[in-house]
Amino acid sequence: MLRFTKMNGAGNDFVMLDNRGGELRLAPDQIARICDRHRGVGADGILMLEPAANGADFRMRYYNADGGEAEMCGNGARCFARYASRLAGPMEKLSFETPAGVIGAELQGDLVRLAMSEPKDLRLGITIPLPDRQVAAHFVNSGVPHVVVPVDALENVDVRGLGSAIRRHDLFAPKGANANFLKERGPRQIAIRTYERGVEDETLACGTGVVASALIFAALKKTDGPIAVLVRGGSELEVDFVREGEQFKNVTLKGPAEFVFEGTIDV
Repeated sequence: MLRFTKMNGAGNDFVMLDNRGGELRLAPDQIARICDRHRGVGADGILMLEPAANGADFRMRYYNADGGEAEMCGNGARCFARYASRLAGPMEKLSFETPAGVIGAELQGDLVRLAMSEPKDLRLGITIPLPDRQVAAHFVNSGVPHVVVPVDALENVDVRGLGSAIRRHDLFAPKGANANFLKERGPRQIAIRTYERGVEDETLACGTGVVASALIFAALKKTDGPIAVLVRGGSELEVDFVREGEQFKNVTLKGPAEFVFEGTIDV
């Protein structure tokens, strides 16, 4: 039996596993079964807490619901910080290793502020050719690759259909990219919807998508932070940064991370 904790960050939900002993090994089909919303716990992904190897407090490993390992997950990282603090003893600040770099976290009650890895590969004004249209978009890697498409009417977007086409497009092969649809709400305020690779569907929130969308918006509008980002799940997250032309430094993501329940599952 596998003991787990269920958490959510702005509606993006996760199964948290303690692997500090290093003995837990899950195959992709086991991960997919745990994340299955009908036959398992149900989650957008699995987060494993492991010992650090290069000087941070912990190591975070993130697996999407399809069983594949991903570089980073912003909403998951906030949940990871609170989970690690609960298991290892109360901590106001901590750091953890990810394939996207070392992430710093500051716990503020139910909220967590993450010091994100430096974004890279910013590309404004790209065109994505699809069979029935040309999509005007932008790209940035905010820990994982994200395409951002500005839209006029967020509710009318076919997030599953268009998002899937963008996610699997040859321009972003072989790993693909997440697809975000962005609408301006006001000065330094946006709303987004996100199609996540690995989940292969729209999710209620995506932390790295929130960061990517905020940075793209700031680059297009030439504005400074913080940027308030409303996600599909109804939560509003905050992205702050230092903008130097089209370069962004000291990027942070602030938002909720909540415990839901604990249990065991037979894998």
